[in-house]
Amino acid sequence: MTQGAGQGPEVRTPTVRDFRVPAYVHEAGPYAQSTPPAPPPPYAGPTPPAEDPAPEDPEGYTPTQRDLPVINRGDTLQLPVDPEAVPAAQPAEGPGALFVVGDVHGYLDELLAALREKGLVDLDGHWCAGTARLWFLGDFTDRGPDGIGVIDLVMRLSAEAAAAGGYCKALMGNHELLLLGAKRFGDTPVNSGAGTATFQAAWLLNGGQKTDMDRLQDHHLQWMARLDAMEEVDGHLLVHSDTTAYLDYGDSIEAVNDTVRETLTRNDADECWDLFRKFTKRFAFRDDGGAEAVRSLLGTYGGSRIVHGHSPIPYLLGEVGSEDGEEAARPVVEGPHIYADGLAIAMDGGVTMAGKLLVQQLPVTG
Repeated sequence: MTQGAGQGPEVRTPTVRDFRVPAYVHEAGPYAQSTPPAPPPPYAGPTPPAEDPAPEDPEGYTPTQRDLPVINRGDTLQLPVDPEAVPAAQPAEGPGALFVVGDVHGYLDELLAALREKGLVDLDGHWCAGTARLWFLGDFTDRGPDGIGVIDLVMRLSAEAAAAGGYCKALMGNHELLLLGAKRFGDTPVNSGAGTATFQAAWLLNGGQKTDMDRLQDHHLQWMARLDAMEEVDGHLLVHSDTTAYLDYGDSIEAVNDTVRETLTRNDADECWDLFRKFTKRFAFRDDGGAEAVRSLLGTYGGSRIVHGHSPIPYLLGEVGSEDGEEAARPVVEGPHIYADGLAIAMDGGVTMAGKLLVQQLPVTG
């Protein structure tokens, strides 16, 4: 239960979780040091029965409970990266190849390995892809061990790519909004729609790392607050969240981005919470009506396909958890998930749940 500053326990309307906690999860809480903890013992069986699944319709969802588990990756297979990785192929003229990156959530080592595998950075983590174009879809921090290190890397690659004739850009994720809110507003009560909530409590419940907060500086905050919410590139509408809530903020890409930045500039806790809450909604493109939801966004903002992060592919595929509480298999993610009549591409490979951090060149077929 989330409480406001200086308040005692209060009766609240129960909130819902977006996800059932998988049976193989061993939660150890937020990291308390700057390096990952020692590997846990070999997996020996399921945790207690998972909670009931969340309703299909996320309308009204208030993110004041943990919506994804924090999972140690010490017992997962780490694949070596070929030191002779070939740099990304560049066209003879015109803009370079286009790549997108799914949710990183503080997993800096996994990010560097995935970028090296695609030939975007060299062995020292420096841009080596010339005129290639790279977009991060948001959620750089929380749950993993080094969110600030991830932000520092993206900021550095942005400068290096620009100097080489390419670019590296990033979108606003709901966890950027969460970290900004936790830093700005702390335990100031906000109107969550389900009782009193605070950004600080929501941040901690959703994988906030003390080491990230300790290392957070003004230039990190300024960078996050200026991120765009959406962009259209080569016919791909890039967003973080699989939600139609973007339509609440404008009828053009420019209008949405301006509205989000203006909301953050006003520094109103309730307004920022509402923005965070809406960006946390998910699953709008899944199941019946999903393709139509995608078309509503494409019709308003342009593009022929939407590319998003936010919702882990194993959950979109229904591969995690079971109705009778039986042990769930570990998720296997080989690449992006194309769905909603081929109009949506999901890029969150579930790195926080022993999945895969995805870096993908566009267009992708399937």
